[in-house]
Amino acid sequence: MESVVYFLLAAALAVPLFKKLGLGAILGYLAAGVVIGPQVLGLIDDPEKVLHFSEIGVILLLFVIGLELEPAKLWAMRAQVLLLGSGQLFITAGVIYGVLAFMFEMNSNAALVIALALGLSSTAFAIQLMADKGILGNEDGRRGFSILLFQDLAVVPILFVVQALAPIEPDTDPGQWWLAPAAIFGLIVFARYLINPALHFLSRHGGREIMTVVALLIVLGAAVIMEHANLSMGLGAFMAGMMLANSSFRHQLEADVEPFKGLSLGLFFISIGMTLNFALLVESPLTVMFGTLGLMFLKAAVIIGLIMVGGVPFPRGLMLGLMLCQGGEFGFVIMAQAMDLRLLGEGTAGMVNLMIGISMALTAPAVLWFDKFTDKQIAKAPQHQEKFDSQESEALILGFGRFGQVTGRILAANQIHFTALDKNADHIEFVKKFGNKVHYGDASRAEVLEAAGISKVRTVIVAIDDPKMSQSIVEFIVHHYPKITIIARAHNRNDYLALKAAGAHSVVRELFAGALEAATEALHALGYSDGQAMQKAETFKQHDENLLNKQAKVMGDSEKVIEIGRQGREELEAIFQQDQYAAKRS
Repeated sequence: MESVVYFLLAAALAVPLFKKLGLGAILGYLAAGVVIGPQVLGLIDDPEKVLHFSEIGVILLLFVIGLELEPAKLWAMRAQVLLLGSGQLFITAGVIYGVLAFMFEMNSNAALVIALALGLSSTAFAIQLMADKGILGNEDGRRGFSILLFQDLAVVPILFVVQALAPIEPDTDPGQWWLAPAAIFGLIVFARYLINPALHFLSRHGGREIMTVVALLIVLGAAVIMEHANLSMGLGAFMAGMMLANSSFRHQLEADVEPFKGLSLGLFFISIGMTLNFALLVESPLTVMFGTLGLMFLKAAVIIGLIMVGGVPFPRGLMLGLMLCQGGEFGFVIMAQAMDLRLLGEGTAGMVNLMIGISMALTAPAVLWFDKFTDKQIAKAPQHQEKFDSQESEALILGFGRFGQVTGRILAANQIHFTALDKNADHIEFVKKFGNKVHYGDASRAEVLEAAGISKVRTVIVAIDDPKMSQSIVEFIVHHYPKITIIARAHNRNDYLALKAAGAHSVVRELFAGALEAATEALHALGYSDGQAMQKAETFKQHDENLLNKQAKVMGDSEKVIEIGRQGREELEAIFQQDQYAAKRS
């Protein structure tokens, strides 16, 4: 229990401090691990055990990466992903392999593993740097994301290569060669045909906590199956995620595993920090520093060269190169696997881990320092605001009943892409038959909204049935995403006032427009001309909206609300009487 307290305390102190300094959460976790590890305070005695347990975070991360790899998204970015991504990884790894294998005469298998590990950048680190710089939504951000996406796709094959290069274990049974293909085939069939019906059943008959349990069971179950087939656990999690990328439950699954992923991934980085061997820096300072700086220079140079071939000016290429020049979190994973498989010794793997950690530490300060030299030049460069995905949503519809469907149909007819969330699994299956794309998810949960991409949309339509939930969702969006325009559905006048008070920009009463149309038809049937009926309906509409706005300003005082309503009725009667008098005189 003491160890848990140490982990939480170290993370709570280090991570906010490092984020405030602009150095990122990953570096904060690494620093926390260094401090509580055996080399400084010695609060944790056996970091290796912690490291093995914390690899659950990497497994969950690979599952989420798989979930995000929708075929349409990959296809839209195929050219940049293949050209920039493969070019960066293979050129960088090729140069490192050549240096290690030929200049330092290292074993070819060990050199290849190290080269592939160092060729990867930190997705979490680089994405945060690009977001802070504000380039994530433009062409430069698209190029950087393409490189990182290819690296994420390459992680599982690299882990496969590492396993293939390892010496054959004495207890390995050659007669069980069929286990690997059988496990892969079984996982594909299970994920493709059985998981969705199971999730559909549980969403109807289980609670929220059961969905979370099942989400974790899918990830860890797939990982364990692959491990028993002598394959990488990460491969199983990644495949399970990729098979569910187009599932209606995708956003809910991502939201369910996110808290566990964040905690266990933080624990993983802390454990890496505990295992970083700074004694190597004291023993071989020139080797460590020249190796680290050489790695950063090589990766930056390769990225700059590839980007400039596409006609991008040097300053923008340099900024992107600096953002992606560090070693990546999956380098730690590859080193851990290489040690387990006896491909690398503890000293060599420790040296590589130390270089990765130091490169992370140097990246953020390098970008911050270089900002003052590049900002003006980058600002002058033409930036076409393109989305990563041609199908990225501009609107988020929460609740896809009749109200939400009509809204969605009009948006779709105008080529406006939207994401819809609903938590009625039966309803989702029904509307999907008519070509509507709607995902399962509880819109009252912040992590579900984030997984659905609320931070990237311009408009949110709150169209759910529960008035109190609608109000709390509006309040949450106003507080956390103040730039988003909120359009909310109200069932009655009280809902209207509550949603306005919560901060909704526009509130639509679901029955008001239909009732107004019915009243217009009734007036026409009772002898009023079309013009008279429409004019009276419009007069009523304007008066009622003005009345509601007045009541919204005194929402907390029920007596004033009632008094304004009484005065409003009297004013409306007076307006209609004046109209009738004017009509008689004319």
